[in-house]
Formats: sequence, structure tokens, C-alpha cells
Amino acid sequence: MTPLEHGPFSNGKADPGGRPLRQQSEGGYRIIWIMYRKNISSKSPYEKTIGFSRAVRIGDRVITAGTAPVAEDGSTASPGDAFAQTVRCLEIIKQAIGEAGASLNDVVRTRIYIVDPAIHEEVGRAHAEYFSDIRPAATMVVVKSLVREDWLVEIEAECLISAE
Repeated sequence: MTPLEHGPFSNGKADPGGRPLRQQSEGGYRIIWIMYRKNISSKSPYEKTIGFSRAVRIGDRVITAGTAPVAEDGSTASPGDAFAQTVRCLEIIKQAIGEAGASLNDVVRTRIYIVDPAIHEEVGRAHAEYFSDIRPAATMVVVKSLVREDWLVEIEAECLISAE
């Protein structure tokens, strides 16, 4: 992780998530906050050409990029199957937020983009398999199209890592 901010009393010993640091100063203690940024890659073929990270962690927040149903070999996973494509998106998200130190339990919001309103129940059913107990704030939006013609769904997630 790389530091984003350094206070005048920074000693580089902040927790990786950017937790507060208590330091002695003249007249008592001062609380400073050092934030770190960690970029997570999923090896998507689009990361370098577009210039994005699969997920970014700053402090106790993890935010994912729009996550499409890209298979390990770079092709589209499960063409024509909205449920399976949603599962693939969520598995990519689960792995990325895990690498950032979060879990599905930390997800507080999802945004789901679908290309056909007729698939909303399949997509919702797959989403529920991961989040029925967690129940993040969720939005599902119908869009004209996604980057690839055979992508039916794309999902974003935001996490807030709770203090242990």
C-alpha cells in the first residue's frame, strides 16, 4: 500500500487500513489519520488498456470497478446465461475484496447493470444467493448495452470494513 497523506507527526506505523495513530506531541497526545491506497488487480484484459483497478482500498472502504462476466481465459463466461454470468461477476468481486481485506459481509452497496429487463429475476436470484443475509443497499438498472455484446450483466460493490 502507498501512503496518501502524511501528517507532521507521521512515523509510518499506521495500520494498513488507515486507522488512527496516537502520537505524543507538546502538551499531550495528538490523533492523526494516515490513509493508504491499495489497488487490486484481477488480471482483466481491460485493466491496462482502460487504466483501472478491479478494486481499490482506502482506509476502511473497498470499492470495486464494474465487474463483468469475464472468464479466466478472457472470454465471456456463460454466454446467454444471466444467472451464471451474475455468479461469475460476484465471484470476481468476492476474490478482489478478499485481497483488499474485506469479505462479502462488509458489502454495503451493489449496483447491477443489466441489458434486458426480462433477466432481472435470474440476476436477482443469483445476487440473493450471495447477499440474502447481508442485504446491502442494491440498485438494478437496465442499460442499452455493455462493452461486449454477450455480457448480460455487470456489477459494482462497495464495502465498509467494520472494526474488529
